[in-house]
Amino acid sequence: MKKILDLISEEMMQAFEQAGYERTLGRVTLSNRPDLCEYQCNGAMAGAKQYKKAPIMIANDVAAKLSGSAVFEKAEAVAPGFLNLTLNREFVGSYIREMRADQKYGLEKTQNPAKIVIDYGGPNVAKPLHVGHLRSAIIGESVKRIARYMGHTVVGDIHLGDWGQPMGLIMNELRRRKPELVYFDENYTGAYPEEPPFTISELEEIYPFASKCAKEDEAYRADAMACTYKLQSGVPGYRALWNHIIAVSVTDLKKNYERLNVEFDLWNGESAVHDRIPGMVEAMKEGGYAYVSEGALVVDVKEESDTKEIPPCMILKSDGAALYNTTDLATILMRMESEKPDRIVYVVDKRQELYFEQVFRCARKTKLVRGDTELKFLGFGTMNGKDGKPFKTREGGVMRLENLIQEINDEMFRKIQESRETSDKEARATAQVVGLAALKYGDLSNQASKDYIFDIDRFTSSEGDTGPYILYTIVRIKSILAKYTENGGDVQAVVSDIKAPVNDSEKLLMMELAKYNASVEAACAEYAPHKICAYIYDLANAFNHFYHETKIVAEEDESKKAGWIALLALTRDVLETAIDLLGFSAPERM
Repeated sequence: MKKILDLISEEMMQAFEQAGYERTLGRVTLSNRPDLCEYQCNGAMAGAKQYKKAPIMIANDVAAKLSGSAVFEKAEAVAPGFLNLTLNREFVGSYIREMRADQKYGLEKTQNPAKIVIDYGGPNVAKPLHVGHLRSAIIGESVKRIARYMGHTVVGDIHLGDWGQPMGLIMNELRRRKPELVYFDENYTGAYPEEPPFTISELEEIYPFASKCAKEDEAYRADAMACTYKLQSGVPGYRALWNHIIAVSVTDLKKNYERLNVEFDLWNGESAVHDRIPGMVEAMKEGGYAYVSEGALVVDVKEESDTKEIPPCMILKSDGAALYNTTDLATILMRMESEKPDRIVYVVDKRQELYFEQVFRCARKTKLVRGDTELKFLGFGTMNGKDGKPFKTREGGVMRLENLIQEINDEMFRKIQESRETSDKEARATAQVVGLAALKYGDLSNQASKDYIFDIDRFTSSEGDTGPYILYTIVRIKSILAKYTENGGDVQAVVSDIKAPVNDSEKLLMMELAKYNASVEAACAEYAPHKICAYIYDLANAFNHFYHETKIVAEEDESKKAGWIALLALTRDVLETAIDLLGFSAPERM
């Protein structure tokens, strides 16, 4: 189904052509003066020099050709040469009827479906998720959902930190605390225990303690590095212990990501590519790409067009140890072999842009990717406190993500209980749904690359550009539809009975609905969930304006009422589809 702006522009282009002017001058845009008109065309101004005519003369010629147009109710030429356009109500109603009949409300699937891998999440095992993990998870999840909805094949990979020094630190501290464990007996040949010798809480306490010790004690740090070496060399007890760490950590991570309504198709980590690194490094040497510089193995990635210094990409340190660069490059190699993607999208902190520029250039130079493979860096800004600095707890520490979610849920619970009488159980359940919407919408409504202020009072407000406001709008629609059913109506029986709008607020609501396909398409093309947030906020405003001006259920004209109920059902369906693309849902009541 064509976008409404394209249909309007086609009508205008035809009028320009009929009037003897270049078709391309007929491009239409939304009006920047909605008090005067709905759409506008400035083609007459652009064509004045070419045709050596006053713009108003061209505009008058074109307006004359639009007399009797099925698309425009009014096409008015105004000085110095603008064309002010108002849409025909029958045309708008017809477009919305066609939108209702379409499976995806007028959105056409992409004509060039791609295989996309999205790298988002990126937590380290054995450590709790904190607020720094929030943006990657929810932006990546939304980008994944939008791309799938457009018809792309998308694979989401969490990319765990599960192989480096943190593992050695944990194992070294476990060995100090529990030296009797069979994992540390290198002469042991039996089966290792199925149950882990620790809980997630113990792991989360062990890592920061061990990390602190390693910073203060060189001998402790050397012991931890020795443990890391044993793990990466395949010593059975250390591998068995590592498997326990992964199992316990991933179970906990899945539980916490589930609370965010975030899912991954792959739970790969740095460990998944460990065995690929030697072959990849050898190939880089043989290909003449990698060379030794100050003892380290590097690949030059600077280009002649660079205006700033781009350092070489280090592949191995002087002691032969791999780095993050190494595992990220090996991960690209693995993804190209196993998934064969057309695009790999990295949803990471924007402060890592230079690092990923090096990695991407190295991957291309060393031919780890096909020439037509897109490597996309989707950098996001920081979530800041009201002081403008990265968000912290009241004590000044990094807040655990589960605590942030709980804080939002508690605030929503308080507001729900203030607004109406309900059982604690129902209020808690509703608070979780609305709290997630508050958190996700509060983040996603910002352009990903921008920093933003986390303001719990604003995010949980039911007024303004917030998640709860969007959900209140959906719940209000559901309530009206339920009342219609209680009064003997059948929503499904009239769901396609959309008519031409009878008043301005109804027409405005229809015109906002009509922007759905363009909004989703742009959000996918630009990896920009905030465009969907902006769309549903405008749609919710248009609906609430219509609702306050129109007595829907009390309308005595049954045909008119049926048309309004059909319009409300479509608005509900579009809003619920859009919030699902953002990764949250609406309750039945609030």
